[in-house]
Order: sequence, then structure tokens, then C-alpha cells
Amino acid sequence: MALYGAIEAGGTKFSCAVGTGPEDLTAQARIPTTSPQETLARCLEFFRAQPKLDALGVGCFGPLELNREAAQYGHVTTTPKPSWSNADIVGPLRRALSLPVGFDTDVNAAVLGEARWGAAQNLDTAIYITIGTGIGGGALLGGQLAHGLVHPEMGHLLVPREPDDLAFTGSCPFHGARCWEGLASGPALERRWGKPAETLPADHPAWDLEARYIASALTSLVLVLSPERVILGGGVMQMDALFPVIRRYLARSLAGYVQAQALNQDIDQYVVAPFLGTRSGIAGAIALAERAALAGA
Repeated sequence: MALYGAIEAGGTKFSCAVGTGPEDLTAQARIPTTSPQETLARCLEFFRAQPKLDALGVGCFGPLELNREAAQYGHVTTTPKPSWSNADIVGPLRRALSLPVGFDTDVNAAVLGEARWGAAQNLDTAIYITIGTGIGGGALLGGQLAHGLVHPEMGHLLVPREPDDLAFTGSCPFHGARCWEGLASGPALERRWGKPAETLPADHPAWDLEARYIASALTSLVLVLSPERVILGGGVMQMDALFPVIRRYLARSLAGYVQAQALNQDIDQYVVAPFLGTRSGIAGAIALAERAALAGA
């Protein structure tokens, strides 16, 4: 049986694993994200201690260069993460391990993991949104991960301000309070209310406002991409009470225009938490490795 390596590369930690799927991880390690050289060296140390691998998959924070024809393919590009702008991720891993390497955004990896083993199984089109330190989205469209000029940047959709939130200045360094991330990410919640999101009680008014902003952005994504399921993960979405409120506001916003049973009778099964929980990203990295092995990439 083929054996794959996986990296879920985040701004605070790199999660490494070896296995064949989310239920078969034979080795795992968490490595703090320091400099690119130190972090990748520790990842390589982990993988060199494992049995022979068939391929490696990496789901990485971005922005990323995903065009295989580009000179900077496999690099992080303009991230605000100190020392990581223009860092080469794929090159050092491929050279050191002599393996095919599958590479994509962390959120594209997450939607792929959910499609392979989780909440998007047997679906051709789905989106995965993570709402935490930032907001990002991955899309599976017609069974393929969405790429284009660059890759989806759903967290920076411009979202209408709610009438009771006009004084908030936002948290996005690029768009202030005009984009989804600037209005509804974890840092936005903390800046607006003066407390970390995880400390706010379930009956705090923050959550109704948060649900409205999430539903507003999802309305655009539903109308543009027509996903068969919407999966919401990330630290902010650990507040389970958000889900029914988001569904209610999404249905109100769509106003019955999209005639689909999933959005009308079955909306509880349309906007859902990740089936794989916190394992979506590492599972997706294994799925990226699978694809790379098949392609010989």
C-alpha cells in the first residue's frame, strides 16, 4: 500500500504526518513556524526518520504561487508573515526527499480532505471556509480544486456594512472594514469587543453580528459558485451556536431566489461543520500527495 507524507503549513505551526488517510496516521509531529530554513529543516528531519514515502502533500498558508509554469512556483508570495515572503516551500522538500510533491493552499487542501473523506464526499462542488486568525476559502468545482489567475481569496470579499456596525474601523491591513476578514475574523472580533472571541459568552451580541457578516459573504459565494455544500471551520466556528443563526440569515438573504431543496428544506445539512474536525487540513495534504503520486509530479 502506498504511504504518503503530509504537511499542514500554518502561520504558527507546521503539522507533519505520515499515513494513508485521516484514520491511518502512523506518525505525527508539530513544528513551530519560525524561519523558513529552520521550519523546513525540522520537517525534513521528521520525514527522513519515516519509512519510504511515495509522495508528499503540502497545504500551505499563503498567498502562494500555484502556476507550475511560473519561476516562483511552490513559493509563498506576499505574506505579512515575517521572513516568509518569497519563501520556497516545494523546492527544498522535493530536492531533499526526491519525491513528487502536491502543493496547494491550506483551505484548498481542507476542502479536498473533506471531499475525499468528510462532509463533501460524493459531491462535485463544495466550499470550505475557515474563520479564525484570518478568513480563507477553498473551492472544489467540478471535482477540481479552484485555481486561476492566482487562487481563491474569499476572505477578502467586500461585504456590506451592517447598520449597527458603522463605527468599526476593521482589522484588515489592506481593506480595513470593507472586507469579510476585516469585519468578521477573530482579530476583528477582538478589536470590536475588546476581548478574544473564545471568551465571549454564547448570548453576547457579537455572535448575531458575526452570523450576519458570515451569511452576507456566503450569499455571494452561493450565488457565484453554487456549491452543493458549505463547510465552515476555524477557531471562530467553534461557537456551535453560530450555525443555526448563519443558516437563518443565509436563507433570509437568498429570499427564496435559489430554488434548491438543499437551501430550503435541508439547509441544516447544507451549511455544516467539517466532518473531519481539525483533521481536514492534514487529510487534504494526504489527498494532495495521492494526486501527486498519480501524476508523478
